[in-house]
Parts: sequence; structure tokens; C-alpha cells
Amino acid sequence: MLEVIPDIGFKRELSKLSGSQLNQCMQCGNCSAVCSLAPAERPFPRKEMVWSGWGLKDKLIGNVDIWLCHQCGDCSSSCPRDVKPADVIAAIRQKTYQHYARPRFLGKLLSEPALLPVAIAIPVVVIITILSLAGTFRIPEGPVDYSAFFPHGLLNGTFSAITLFFYLMAACGIGRFWKDMKRQTPPGESGIHSIPVGKVLGEILSHSNFSGCGSRKPGKLAHMLLFFGFSLLILVTIYAIFATITNNYPLPLSNPFKIMGNVASLMIYSGLGIMTSQRLFNREVFGKSGYTDWLLLVAIALLTLSGTLVEAARFGNWAIAYHLYFFHLVVVWFVIMYLPFTKLGHIFYRTTALLYARSIGRK
Repeated sequence: MLEVIPDIGFKRELSKLSGSQLNQCMQCGNCSAVCSLAPAERPFPRKEMVWSGWGLKDKLIGNVDIWLCHQCGDCSSSCPRDVKPADVIAAIRQKTYQHYARPRFLGKLLSEPALLPVAIAIPVVVIITILSLAGTFRIPEGPVDYSAFFPHGLLNGTFSAITLFFYLMAACGIGRFWKDMKRQTPPGESGIHSIPVGKVLGEILSHSNFSGCGSRKPGKLAHMLLFFGFSLLILVTIYAIFATITNNYPLPLSNPFKIMGNVASLMIYSGLGIMTSQRLFNREVFGKSGYTDWLLLVAIALLTLSGTLVEAARFGNWAIAYHLYFFHLVVVWFVIMYLPFTKLGHIFYRTTALLYARSIGRK
């Protein structure tokens, strides 16, 4: 006999995060019927709504189908009871980040507004400690020279080591996520086929599944602008680190990577503009935008804006240049180093889920 063990506390958390009245769902199946991405066999999100209504946490955390959804909002737009299935799925994802987070406190730190000052204070303390140890914690006179105040070698080394540690710990969580997907959605008699890395990568880069979403067509453009703009900024950052090692920093405006960074910033500004306007003025489709949604958008906006201002401050010799650079370093930590524990962590979870789904033939 199958034993059902509801977790009422988990159900309440999903309802609070999503703003959904889960008890109003009448299981009509309309959400699965209108979803263009749901597989014909065991389609979503109807079964996820059943499990959410019962508070079946063990069925939802580690569920591969949660990550096949592209949050287009078609299901929510077609729900006759306004239960908002898309928002429920978003809430399950947020609980997933927390569940698999290692160290566990980081998952909680990046999901609760009351802990935001602590999340900011950690990089501030680390940076101040580095500056104090290097003996450069004093604003230099003359033209702006960031290397005279910020010990790039020590900063880059410390940031890289901490980032590596965080990401390795996150990889442990991803490994547990893979095992849970195998337990909940077994590969079947044929087992796991070869993992189609190239196919999944092409699917991600092309954003092909976004084309099937009817309610949020602008979402594909905004997501692509943000995705590729952010990816370019990561490449520019890596190049800048190597440039400091080889004493080829700062980069002139004519440097191809500097140009690439400025183009990436414009792409991010455009993508964020579309996303923000849609969330503010098209709430019927985009649903509830919670703390983690705005935290991600604001953090990326501040990262890009502070980078732009740091560049302008160096060329313009602004008096607040070093303060802006300090702020920029804090935001870099917040976005890049905290990445696996925020909503941006879906880069890892969705990719892993897609790899598993395609390897077992789930479309």
C-alpha cells in the first residue's frame, strides 16, 4: 500500500510564496492541456498541483518536470480558479534552491529579506579585511588608479578561491538533485542513454522552447538579451583578471574586450527593462513577483550600472571612484559568488534537469 505523508508546513510555504490558494484547484487539467511544453506522458503541471495541494514535498523537490517549464504563464492565464500554477512552480523552485544548498545557511540567507543586511555585510567585511591586510586602505592622491588602492592579486585570488568553494559545494547539491530525479522519474527498462550535452546546449542557446509560449512572447527576447549579455560579461571579467596578472590593466576603451563589455551592458539594460516593465504592468500573465525575483533583477542591474560608473569614474577622475569600485566588488560577490543559491541558480538546475530528461527520452 502506498503511504501518503503530507507536509502541511511545506504546503503553507508554497501558498505564501506563490500567493496561490491551493485548495481552490479543482483538478480540471486545463493547465496541462494548454501547456505546449508538457510531454504527452505524465504531463505537467496538473500532477504538480495535486502534490502541492497535498503538501507532498518529497514528490516536488527533485521533480524533473519543474525545470522543463519555462514560466510562460499560459497555464495561469487559462486557470478557471485563478490558482496560478506558474507561480506555484516558481515557489517550488525557490524551495529547491534552499533544499539542495550547501552550506545550507546560504540558501536561507539569500531567500529571506530580513537576512539581506547579513548577505551584504559578508562581502563588505571580507573586502575591508583584504584591504587592511594589504595596507592599501587609504584613498591615494592623484589620477584615479584602482590598483593603488585595491590589491588586485589578493582580491582576485581570494574571490576566486571562495567562488570555487561555493561552486564545489553547490555541485554536491546538484549531485543529490540528479539522484532524486532518478528516484522520482526512473529511466525505465532501457536505462539512461548517452547524455546529449550538445543537443541540450543548443536548446539552451537558441531558447527554442520559449517560442512555444503564447502568453509571454517578449519573454524570449528579454531572456536572451540577459542571458547572452551576462555571459559576455563573465568572459570580460575572466579576461580582466588575466590582464591584471600580466600587468595589462586597466584596459583602454579601444580594447575588444572593453568594447564587448560595453555592448554586454547595453544588452543587459535592455533585457532588464523589458522584464521589469512586464512584471510591473503585465501582472496577470507574469504573476506574483516575489522577493527573490526582484533581488535577482536589482542585483544584476546594480552590477551592470556600477561597472559602467566605475569605468566612467576612471576616465573622468571622479572623487568617488574608489567608493564606486568598492560597491562594485560587493555586487560582484553578491551576483557571481552567491549565484548557485539565488534564483540565478536555475542556470545549473535547469541545465541538469534538461540533461537528465533528454537522456531518458523525456521530451
